[in-house]
Amino acid sequence: MIVALELEVPPSPEYIAIVRLVVSSLASARRNLADQRIDDLKLAVSEACTNAIEAHARAGHRRAVAVRVLEADERVEVEITDHGGGFDPDQLPLHPPVTDPSRLDFERGLGIPLIRTLVDLARFERLADGTRVRMIVFGGPAGDSGDETSEIIRAVLADEE
Repeated sequence: MIVALELEVPPSPEYIAIVRLVVSSLASARRNLADQRIDDLKLAVSEACTNAIEAHARAGHRRAVAVRVLEADERVEVEITDHGGGFDPDQLPLHPPVTDPSRLDFERGLGIPLIRTLVDLARFERLADGTRVRMIVFGGPAGDSGDETSEIIRAVLADEE
């Protein structure tokens, strides 16, 4: 695994666009990903950054939000780490299906399900003072046309156990 980039950004909404731009530029230049996959990654990064910034605001401090982009031959990973107190994603309330009219009653709380939908793998790790969100999108280096995503997902999950 290679760390391609590390950033620390102030916990302020105007920095989300910068993080999106950096991540998408790196992913599009170095990965064999369709434009739609890069758009998905940008949206997932936006959601994770927004959650981190809001967590910092609730905790009442101005510590930086850490962003790391890591690469392997078959994937790109983005980690967003905050220091906003942390949460347990398994304790989040379930939302009704999108076809259920009561879904309209939920104005908030859709970011984590959206992140999970947009990337190939999403992990939420509770830290002593915050949360680390790890998002993985599979796709080989630029110029590599192979797609072995399902085999790679199984291998990554096996490595994490």
